[in-house]
Amino acid sequence: MSTKEQFDKAAEDVKNLKTSPSDNDLLELYSLYKQATVGDCNTDKPGFLDFKGKAKWEAWNKIKGKSSDDAQKEYVDKVNALIASIGIKA
Repeated sequence: MSTKEQFDKAAEDVKNLKTSPSDNDLLELYSLYKQATVGDCNTDKPGFLDFKGKAKWEAWNKIKGKSSDDAQKEYVDKVNALIASIGIKA
């Protein structure tokens, strides 16, 4: 299975976790997904009072320069680790 196929499967699997991952795990998944699909952060930093948007922007911007392939592989690894620890809905 190619990296892209594994990535697409992981993106579907993450929707079926038994419980929601921690906020830190969600931010990591978000940043890796955006880096894999869009590339480097290409938006302006959200305003001071947009806490959620700012956290997401900072998580994505932190991995600037990571290749799409590397981001896809790390995303797949993260999803597999979450499936192992949380489990997946039957």
